Amino acid sequence: MKAWVTRAPLLPALVFMIIVTQLPMVATLVISFFDWNALYPEARTFDWFANYAEVLGDDALRKSVFTTIVLTVVVVLVSLVLGLLLALLLDRTFKGRGIVRTLLIAPFLVVPVAAALLWKHVLYNPEYGLFNGVLHWIFGDGAAQPDWVAEMPLGAVEASLIWQWTPFMMLILLAGLQSRPSDAIEAARIDGADAWQIFRYITFPHLRRYLELGGLLGTIYIVQNFDAVFTITSGGLGTANLPYTIYQTFYQGHEYGLASAAGVLVVIGSLIIATVALRVVSSLFREEARA
Repeated sequence: MKAWVTRAPLLPALVFMIIVTQLPMVATLVISFFDWNALYPEARTFDWFANYAEVLGDDALRKSVFTTIVLTVVVVLVSLVLGLLLALLLDRTFKGRGIVRTLLIAPFLVVPVAAALLWKHVLYNPEYGLFNGVLHWIFGDGAAQPDWVAEMPLGAVEASLIWQWTPFMMLILLAGLQSRPSDAIEAARIDGADAWQIFRYITFPHLRRYLELGGLLGTIYIVQNFDAVFTITSGGLGTANLPYTIYQTFYQGHEYGLASAAGVLVVIGSLIIATVALRVVSSLFREEARA
């Protein structure tokens, strides 16, 4: 009875969470079993797993799956490498480190749509963008003025996401660097180990869990990213990923059942990744507790 009394104040929050998060998911799951086009609502029929079969066999969707994988792998790996380099820099003591750290964190605090607009109009624009302005300043009137989005569409989306997610990776890896066992590092230095050997045999193995955590959390977000693709390329030029394809199917194709089935598959994939991420986090906490 005492347990129920202490948990009772949390009941409204639990009910609210179920209504806001679980009921829409249940509705999406139910709709995914219907052949439902919003333009022909009276022709709605129950089709079992036909939508899932069509989603898995659709060429456009398979291409969007491949695009999602490429986008995710490139952004996560490059963000991890850059984040590691910046974390190693900030792990050192130097004048103005607090200001530098704040400036490096800033891109992650920018609203995703605003960040995408910044890259599209301020940096990529072929007429007044910063990138072409720098090329003109360095090479003069004869400098090439490329249309960055048209010539490298997927790279343009990847660059904006890397800029935004590198600070996140940096923070995770910086926390890992600052939790290294100082006695082991001192002992290695006394034994004559140089900086590279300390990094290779002590620092990098210690950062393995933090690298996995950053990679998994980044993957969960990038797989579901919609803002950058929609804002920079509008899904054109081969940049349509899974969320954008679902958006097209739902809002432009009016295929509610098909879009719901695709959304359910994305949620299942995200849950698998999230489960792995939670296990990594729990194992990381257990290791920290033992230390």
